[in-house]
Amino acid sequence: MTNTIDRERLDIVIAGHVDHGKSTVLGRLLADIDPQAQCKLQQIHCLCQQKSKAFEYAFLIDALKDEQSQGITIDTARVFLSTPKRDYVISDTPGHVDFLKNMITGASRAEAALLVIDASEGVQENSRRHGYLLSMLGIRQMTVLVNKMDIVQYSQEAFYLISEEYKQFLRNLNYDAQFVPVSGVAGDNITASSEAMPWYSGPTMLDVIDGFVKDPPAIDKPFRMPVQDVYNFTGVSDSRRTVVGTIETGIISVGDEVVFYPSKRRSTIKSIEGKPSHCQRAYTGEASAFTLDKQVYITRGEIAARADQVPPEVTKRFRVSLFWLGHEPMLKNKPYWIKVGTTKQQVELENMDFVIDGADLSANRQKDYLENHDIGVCILKARHTIAFDLPENIAITSRFVIVDDYEICGGGIITDALPDYDEVWLRDTVVLRDAKWESSDITRRERAGKYHQQPALVLLTGRKDIDKKTLAKTLESTLFANNYFVYFLGIGNILYGLDADIKTQGPGEHRAEHLRRMAEISNIMLDAGMILVVTASDLSREDLNIIEAIVSKESIYVIWVGDQPSDIRRNLKLDVVEPVENNARIITKMLQEKGVVSQNKTPKYLYTIKNELEHIDVGN
Repeated sequence: MTNTIDRERLDIVIAGHVDHGKSTVLGRLLADIDPQAQCKLQQIHCLCQQKSKAFEYAFLIDALKDEQSQGITIDTARVFLSTPKRDYVISDTPGHVDFLKNMITGASRAEAALLVIDASEGVQENSRRHGYLLSMLGIRQMTVLVNKMDIVQYSQEAFYLISEEYKQFLRNLNYDAQFVPVSGVAGDNITASSEAMPWYSGPTMLDVIDGFVKDPPAIDKPFRMPVQDVYNFTGVSDSRRTVVGTIETGIISVGDEVVFYPSKRRSTIKSIEGKPSHCQRAYTGEASAFTLDKQVYITRGEIAARADQVPPEVTKRFRVSLFWLGHEPMLKNKPYWIKVGTTKQQVELENMDFVIDGADLSANRQKDYLENHDIGVCILKARHTIAFDLPENIAITSRFVIVDDYEICGGGIITDALPDYDEVWLRDTVVLRDAKWESSDITRRERAGKYHQQPALVLLTGRKDIDKKTLAKTLESTLFANNYFVYFLGIGNILYGLDADIKTQGPGEHRAEHLRRMAEISNIMLDAGMILVVTASDLSREDLNIIEAIVSKESIYVIWVGDQPSDIRRNLKLDVVEPVENNARIITKMLQEKGVVSQNKTPKYLYTIKNELEHIDVGN
């Protein structure tokens, strides 16, 4: 009896144009080699007789009622089968153009592909489109099954013409494949060589899948773990911060130094939770949780990598091969959401290099937008830096999807990392600062517990002619009256003090450096546990990017005062006609809802009395 515990498993996707017989050849393979499928076959035969419906091997795969009634595959079915060599998971994907999203989903984790072409219809539009998508997803092993050979009387010429046409198409993609003539209905060349085609002496469909080469283990690749979350424990004596996520590639051990990208913050693995003390390692595919010996601020969406291995790419500009599935076209300067690993942030189409016709690979260099089913080679620009790998290094962390209005509208691979010149200098200064940072023995968490507040930067912005300082000082007084540690930092204090060396009369001169210095001061004061209130006029998205590169964006609260808000992310928009006291209360309520300050804070002097009473010895 075969030991199945350590058996190799291979993921395969089967694709092709609608009605070319994908489900039929797969159903026939399953019926020929899986004893359990025989029972299901009998049930399907009986059901077909009851409904006076012709039997099809595809019914073994198309289990959904609406698929059987319509005669097409509309969802991705996963078929599990075993041969003496290994186990397989084969994803049977839809061939209809309206369900390309399902096809891409089914192919996303495959290591090899089968593509089916109808011998009587020949190469169709989706035959080419699916071939292009398989190559774009980085699936390097593909076999083309020329199906329904029985319909063309097992013609060698028909097989040859289809093979040559599709081989030429694949050559333009630098892609190669082998071709097998089959008949799913008759069983020719599925598991045994066909006597009806003596001119063919190559492998059968079963030989083909057993001949696919398993990808090298992901464990041998550099360590990558997209951060899913960071857990804080609430126990009095438990100050652990646990980083959690699923390891996509590589291996990690206690004592390994890790770097989190794109922030580039470093620490060392202190413990791997849930592992016995004698086995402090975590491997590819495991949902892992580990603690760090030095607490660094990281968030969901970063990628953990080992410091001694090749790092991922880090930039906010990148070239992609993108397949567009949205009903509305993808346009320049419109914000979309991109999801890479666990990160999700806004992105825009910066430039369209060219649009590819998936049917004939012709390139349209005049088109600057993407329509439904277009394939584009283009440049995307994210709002913030993103960490990723290139597909030739680690394919899984190069893949992405685009979301518009809560719907996945596109996806593809990142093919090239491009420089974002406007922020390279800023990231370098932050990395150097973090490397040289002298941490206090008092942690931020301890300060937060002492002060009964979370450190925060409250940014009041709006048009230059709007009075923001009065509101800022009123907010400061409101919070101070409630015993919070708060400070109002006027921008003039910085311009004519720390920034005196760069203060000029020219409009906009050194604005980025002014903001950088203000953000660095803010970062220090937040590290000291303060709530800092700052006013700045006409903050733009680019301005906020600079501040968020230095101060954690989770600690920044942006309030726009007045009309005509800019395109920056904001937590509140306030009407200037409201009395400043009312607006200060609105901001305070928002800070309470965000957990920066508590809703019912006991006055400080009551804590003092309480502490003194606890030390009185009442005796007997």
